Amino acid sequence: MSSVSEIKVKPSAPRKRAREKILSAAEELARVAGPGNLSLDAVAARAGVSKGGLLYHFPTKAKLLEALVEQFLASFDQALREREDASAGAPDSLVRAYLDILVGEHLCHQPPPSGLLAALGENPNFLAPVRRFDRQLLDRMKANASDPVMALIVYLSLHGIKSMQLLNIETIDGEEFDSVIARLRALIGAGAASPGRSGAA
Repeated sequence: MSSVSEIKVKPSAPRKRAREKILSAAEELARVAGPGNLSLDAVAARAGVSKGGLLYHFPTKAKLLEALVEQFLASFDQALREREDASAGAPDSLVRAYLDILVGEHLCHQPPPSGLLAALGENPNFLAPVRRFDRQLLDRMKANASDPVMALIVYLSLHGIKSMQLLNIETIDGEEFDSVIARLRALIGAGAASPGRSGAA
């Protein structure tokens, strides 16, 4: 998807703002009214644009939902890369960034990405770019890790927590969350201290 967007002519500032306004309205509407109640008419009304204005940017509901998925992935990737860059690409910087972002979202009680839920509920095929992104992220984490197996364990643990939050089926309390995060931080630290152990039995 990103390769397609890269060859498009960049929109003017007003058009870009209108597009962002529509996407923000769609995300808010999915969160407030529920992912199943996302309609183009409702999104246009919430964004304060005409139906024609919305259709100019997103000719179909599928295009709007696709953009919501792209926005979610791009935003998350940007947050990861900013943290990674701040640590100058040091070993385990990406796995630490992933953990820190999840902890930050948890502490801020950030709601699940409703736009992503709406897209996946409408068309399971939108899982494909999410899978690709997650696979690429895991490969990057392992490549940057002092211990690739440690990175895999941390990734799977955090992904499990994120999945529970996304589906609203959280089964752990705050104390259990804190204990898991503390153990993962210790695991990352142990990997950094013993970089040669990744191939150990």
